[in-house]
Amino acid sequence: MLENKNIVVTGGGKGIGRGITEKLLSVGARVLVAQRQPLDDDLASRPDVFYVSSDLTQPDAPRAIAEAARGYLGAVDVLVNNAGFMFEKSIDDIAEADWDRMMIVNLRAPAFLIKALLPQMRERGGGSIINIGSIEGLGSNPLHAAYCASKAGIHGLTRALAVDLGKDGVRCNAIAPGWINSDLSDAYIDAQADPATAREALLGLHPVGRTGLPTDVGGAVVFLASEAAAFITGQVLVVDGGRTAKLPLPF
Repeated sequence: MLENKNIVVTGGGKGIGRGITEKLLSVGARVLVAQRQPLDDDLASRPDVFYVSSDLTQPDAPRAIAEAARGYLGAVDVLVNNAGFMFEKSIDDIAEADWDRMMIVNLRAPAFLIKALLPQMRERGGGSIINIGSIEGLGSNPLHAAYCASKAGIHGLTRALAVDLGKDGVRCNAIAPGWINSDLSDAYIDAQADPATAREALLGLHPVGRTGLPTDVGGAVVFLASEAAAFITGQVLVVDGGRTAKLPLPF
């Protein structure tokens, strides 16, 4: 499905990014993972996986990733802007440095990585950009003002670039994941006063009866990267098990 496609995935070695990488590899893609942490032994041993150490808070990170993509892959067909982070603070407690770091990693770095890789996509005759947003770009949990702002920005950037880059044969879409299982999300549930009740209530928010897996997001990435999505651009695909479709009841 994606044989001979060269793909960059930021944060592709862990969490949602790992699920994305695994799905891309399963359909024949070659993947360059850009992240701070080295790859684990399993990914590092794959002949179709490459790695570049990258700290997205640094202004030269996009250029370095583009150079690594040129060296390892020749040129890039698909970019998956997955890396990001979240903190919980009220607007009263958010320092300007906190806000700036959130916007740098979650919004500025994706934008300028797109800029850095566009010449390679144009060489290949077009490409697909997939930005990982969030359902918190559509709604909000408490204390997530900075995170929600960054993800709403990603959704807006996605639509704007779809308009600007269509002439180059480059599609740009976003995925808005809901609750996706990870070590961090498990720790969040376990930190609640009654984890069992909290987990049961969380499942009740999802019409499909379960929370998400990293590979659920990966499957959506594979679709948007492929020719099956050739007429889709400027869209935000919600992958949340129906959570945002379900109206809450007070009983």
